[in-house]
Amino acid sequence: MSRLFIFAIGGTGSRVLKSLTMLLASGVKPNSQRDFEIVPIIIDPHKSNEDLKRTEKLLGNYQSIVNQTGLGNGFFNTPITTFDKLVGSENRVSGSFTFNLQQVSNTRFKEYIDFNQLDEPNRALTEILFSGKSINKRHEEVDLLDIEMDIGFVGNPNIGSVVLNQFKDSEEFREFASNFNAGDRVFIISSIFGGTGAAGFPTILKNIRDAMNNNNIDGRGFLQDAKIGALTVMPYFNIEKDEKSPIQKSDFIAKTKAALYYYKDNVTGNNSVNALYYIADDYSGKPYKNDPGDNGQKNDAHFIELASALAVIDFLEISDADLISSGGKAVKPIYKEFAIKNETQDIKFSDFEDYTERKVSLRLSQLVLLRKYLNEHLSAALEKEAWSNDSPEINKRFVDDSFYRTNLSEFLNSFGDWLNEMSANKRGFSPFNIDTSLESLIKDRTVKSGWLSGKVDYAMFDDKLSRKAKGKSFSSPQQKLIKLFFDTTEEILTSKFGLKN
Repeated sequence: MSRLFIFAIGGTGSRVLKSLTMLLASGVKPNSQRDFEIVPIIIDPHKSNEDLKRTEKLLGNYQSIVNQTGLGNGFFNTPITTFDKLVGSENRVSGSFTFNLQQVSNTRFKEYIDFNQLDEPNRALTEILFSGKSINKRHEEVDLLDIEMDIGFVGNPNIGSVVLNQFKDSEEFREFASNFNAGDRVFIISSIFGGTGAAGFPTILKNIRDAMNNNNIDGRGFLQDAKIGALTVMPYFNIEKDEKSPIQKSDFIAKTKAALYYYKDNVTGNNSVNALYYIADDYSGKPYKNDPGDNGQKNDAHFIELASALAVIDFLEISDADLISSGGKAVKPIYKEFAIKNETQDIKFSDFEDYTERKVSLRLSQLVLLRKYLNEHLSAALEKEAWSNDSPEINKRFVDDSFYRTNLSEFLNSFGDWLNEMSANKRGFSPFNIDTSLESLIKDRTVKSGWLSGKVDYAMFDDKLSRKAKGKSFSSPQQKLIKLFFDTTEEILTSKFGLKN
């Protein structure tokens, strides 16, 4: 199976990766010639970033669910793996989804570059290159050289580019290059209006394309001509005004213009990337808390992050013939944007372009329906309904097991939080009436009714589950739950709600 290595940089990278994980869990798959295994590599010096920690936990639960149910069951149908499991080098590279940035924690930038060991001319040059002031994590004004980097680069991509350049000399990069095959692909997710993402994208891209000049790695030919996609996230949210913070909304546009100008010569201008996706939103809604990172940096999920995740799906749908590279250059670069059909502050499925609606509406609705049944009705159905009693049984012992109690329940709770946060955000995404009856579950959708068409309720749900389960064999109760509910929710939503497969 081919692999897609996703480099998710900074807080935005983690949030987009979270949205992608939700899509994959619901069963969304690219319409491509072959299947891909997803290998996320999160790059963020801010280890206490709550967005990063939430995404890591989500990925861990996803991986555990697949390990216990296998693939081919509809939900959780795309493998996601940590890099060390892929290359079989647990003792040499990180066992998590996060790349270990060395010498960053509790370190000032001047210490990282051994400023005091420089000779006089180089010290003077460094002071010129990194002149200016910023705010540290104690909200004190300091010179840029005195910035502590464990909360990120707080809007200073010039510092970030120096620190992140260590990637090319890391054990992870050597293993990545040595295990990269001709059919594999790379996707880079980053924002452009901060520090970590704006610095990380061109740095990682350059290191990959310059692989032939790196004598420390094997597999350089495959890597240099890799099929590379990237997502550039421009400003899409508002933040509270705080004069003591190094992060100011008024700087977002200026930083975006500066980064795009740099990309014009060093990314798009030299054909370094095969497919580049742009996304932004100029709607200034509810402001986020102005948190440079010292308070954990936990942002509500946003629709733009869901739309951004769809760029990854789209990239995998592009044929190999349209992503050819030669000599480290893309032969026919592709540039794309995302748009909705209707200008609205509260997006529903009907506001999507038709292909996007077909891609996500059924699958997301299925996962919502699964979560709703398990939360509201499973306890009443256990050991009473035929589908539950048929072997392998789904009983009270099953719901007390760690698979259901921890992995699946935690994942579905995070899925509910993700939907609720997007619904409450501005611009909002709220296609569901989650807390109402089954028949009112999807906004803008009317359930087909008539004397030959029964009511959509849990009695009908149980009947369809039992019909689907009859005569079928399942390898385990875990696999049975995932497969049975995927097939049943698909039937209900296509036959009763008119959603298209």
